[in-house]
Amino acid sequence: MAAHPSSSTLVAPGFRFAEPPIDDGAQASGSTFNLEAIALVLYFYRDALAGALRYYLAVAKIDPIWFLPDIFAMVCILAFIQRYILVGRSLVAILTLFYIAFALYLGYVFLGYFTGMISSFKMIAPVFVGFCFCGRNFGEYRRLLAWIHPLFYLTIFGIFLSSRIQLPWVGFAYETFGGTRQASRLWWAASETRLAGLAADSTMAAFFVFITYVVTSVRRSLLWCLLWAPVGLYAIKLTTSKTSLGVMVIYVVCLVIVRLLPEREKFPMLRRMALLSFLSILVPALLMALFSGSSLVSISRSLYSLQDRVNNSWQLPFVYMADLMPVGFFFGCGLGCFNYPQLLFSNKLSYYVPVDNFYLGTYLMFGPIFVVFVILVILAVARTRDIYKLSFAVAMNLFTITVLAYGPASGLIMLSVVFSEVFAREKGRAGRIASSAAPLAPDVDDLVSRPA
Repeated sequence: MAAHPSSSTLVAPGFRFAEPPIDDGAQASGSTFNLEAIALVLYFYRDALAGALRYYLAVAKIDPIWFLPDIFAMVCILAFIQRYILVGRSLVAILTLFYIAFALYLGYVFLGYFTGMISSFKMIAPVFVGFCFCGRNFGEYRRLLAWIHPLFYLTIFGIFLSSRIQLPWVGFAYETFGGTRQASRLWWAASETRLAGLAADSTMAAFFVFITYVVTSVRRSLLWCLLWAPVGLYAIKLTTSKTSLGVMVIYVVCLVIVRLLPEREKFPMLRRMALLSFLSILVPALLMALFSGSSLVSISRSLYSLQDRVNNSWQLPFVYMADLMPVGFFFGCGLGCFNYPQLLFSNKLSYYVPVDNFYLGTYLMFGPIFVVFVILVILAVARTRDIYKLSFAVAMNLFTITVLAYGPASGLIMLSVVFSEVFAREKGRAGRIASSAAPLAPDVDDLVSRPA
């Protein structure tokens, strides 16, 4: 993929994107070979097609290919250090890397197994893929966007196909790290089958319909968005994922509101929506204050999941931490605590609770310092003019109210793309790649026809 031009202007009907000069610190490494874009594409395809991929890789006996995205994530850690610490000299980047390393050690103490620490490292590594988008306009990754777009149709096709036939990877077992797992599980919600399509489970299938729609809709016409939204929503309904269904409905409403505004008001409205979406961090606390101890099931059986989160998932980890690791209230209980590494590699399995909220789950692992980081992120989002990152903020903040988003990695990567601008150095406007005009929907031909 090509380097970002130092000064150029892309013009589409009614939209203008002006790019100021790029800070050398942000572009110091890999400007013509976009490592982070390749890593993101690999993770997206692996997670979106996980069920089918696991099956065919096992049949062909080339299972190690599965770990190719993880290798790229490791290299992204080195790129992050080189770009934003050694060259960019970002204090936030230095402190973030230090505390992640410290949290990795705390996680080892908490989990009690070296294999658990390895799993925790693998869990957090993809966050650096998203961080490496710092100072870069996501819309300039033309080939990346062109590769993500087909995943929207592929995911929908897989869900529709699985509603008609039993796919060969459903229930297929494979060996990994001394254990047996399934490529794709068949889940049920009440009497409905939770369709996973080409993915490993129904939640990820629904997520990829939603997130690929979000990524694609930014540069597509309103007509395309309105034509494909009902198809995507129906596909998500087949997976029975209430979170993805509700969040996509909200996102489509927000998208239509922004598109219908006068030109000069579109970007300010999108940025306000992005900033307001961070209020979702308060939702668990608000729901616990209102409904803790209540029987929401008596109102509707469909509220069982919410009731379980309010009374158990969002509260019990803090109760258990008081017994297991009281110092965690000050420093966090480390990477992997109350996350899937604890479920897989821990002597504290009986204390495992699925947290089901990204900000709560991350706070548990990192402690109060994470609050400071989030404040810095909000300030960075308030400054960014990247319409993609602002759109991702709206989408992912709403999605993670009831989702932990650490495994599979694609959700974590999208969040870290939003967070990435926190590492940008302040030099007036230099070093910040900006879009000076309205968001959402320049000419789609510009997406695929302009040389990368």
